[in-house]
Amino acid sequence: MTTTLLDRLAGEYVAARPKSAALHDAAVGFFPAQGATHSARAAVPFRPYIVRAQGARKWDVDGHEYLDYVMGHGALILGHGHPAIVSAVREQVERGIHYGDNHPLEVEWAGLIREMMPVAERVSFFACGQEANLMGIRLSRLHTGRKGVLRIRANFHGWADELSGPAGPGTMAEHVKLTEPNDLAGLEKELATKEYAIVMVEGGGAFLAGRIPMDSEFYQAIPGLARKYGTVFLLDEVVTGFREAPGGWQSIVGIKPDLTSLGKAVSGGLPAGSLIGRPEIFTPLDPATEPARLVVQGGTWNAVPMTCAAGIAALNLYRDGAPHRTARERGQQLVAGANAIFVELAVPARCHGRSIVHLVFQGSDTGRAMVPAEVGRRLDLHLLHRGVSSFRGEEFVFSAAHTAADVELTVEALRASLMAMREEGSLP
Repeated sequence: MTTTLLDRLAGEYVAARPKSAALHDAAVGFFPAQGATHSARAAVPFRPYIVRAQGARKWDVDGHEYLDYVMGHGALILGHGHPAIVSAVREQVERGIHYGDNHPLEVEWAGLIREMMPVAERVSFFACGQEANLMGIRLSRLHTGRKGVLRIRANFHGWADELSGPAGPGTMAEHVKLTEPNDLAGLEKELATKEYAIVMVEGGGAFLAGRIPMDSEFYQAIPGLARKYGTVFLLDEVVTGFREAPGGWQSIVGIKPDLTSLGKAVSGGLPAGSLIGRPEIFTPLDPATEPARLVVQGGTWNAVPMTCAAGIAALNLYRDGAPHRTARERGQQLVAGANAIFVELAVPARCHGRSIVHLVFQGSDTGRAMVPAEVGRRLDLHLLHRGVSSFRGEEFVFSAAHTAADVELTVEALRASLMAMREEGSLP
């Protein structure tokens, strides 16, 4: 690599963002992930510090404007600051942020979820999707009398012990086993041992709705296999629920999971999670349950009125599927434009996806690391320098607020970034 060219970009980036640089210097003294509060936001030299967002754009503390393809880590299918969401939250804040009691909004929100996802015979609310997944494991163990957790490699369910990689540093997950994506024979072989309380699968494909695609036939076979061997099937729709379609990924592939975890879009972008599914699995949450089977569900932020108000407003906008169609169309526009550039520039990469577009370099097929780390970091920086905020240079998350003109600008920024990376020698 040409050190001069590599250093020049970083220097220009930092020089143009003195306020972000000062904030980053302060953040490093607080936050252990190189000054970031989320591992995906850690970057060299730093990600910009954002102070405002609207529609498909956001602005940093130094006044730079970005086309946003992070979209709240996938939560904002409607885009930033949708008037209906803003109005609902503003009105509810005036009425009360947190009642610490039952209220009508939680019932209305649950009703809308059931209307769009009929599997929601029972609904339980949490502070985030990860909590819903953890409760799914506990309830499944009580329901089946088993301990095992069967998961699919590269599927993401959270960072807690039994949701992250069983061999990860500091992780305690002795009852977790991984099988390979699209391997039905391997899946059935494990289920046939009848050791597993639950089999967990991420909707839309492995990691963030399909970085590693999984066949529809794979999903469609799981409910029958789980039922055959007495295992609870949990479909993790934290990303895909109300992003892929009003009925989620399960409505697209035509399956009925025993449990479904939701998050992100279910609450219009505010922090929340939900676990929905068959009534008999939820019986341990009933206070009348015998003490040996009783699960006490706490959670200060479960179904907070402000979050419920946002969720109600959002789900009412999802009903006709228009936001999902728009986001998917824009995603396909980027796929076509980006792949044409890869051919034009002879770059060994491609894009695929639906409303979340994934960038994959050929030969980088180990787990979910489909872009060489240095390449992703470099591309992320080049795109930011050109006014495009991607998700680590690896994903582009779309919303209904993105326009065809936005995608055209993004395609041109991608071309310019790749050409600059080729000149500096940072492309594979």
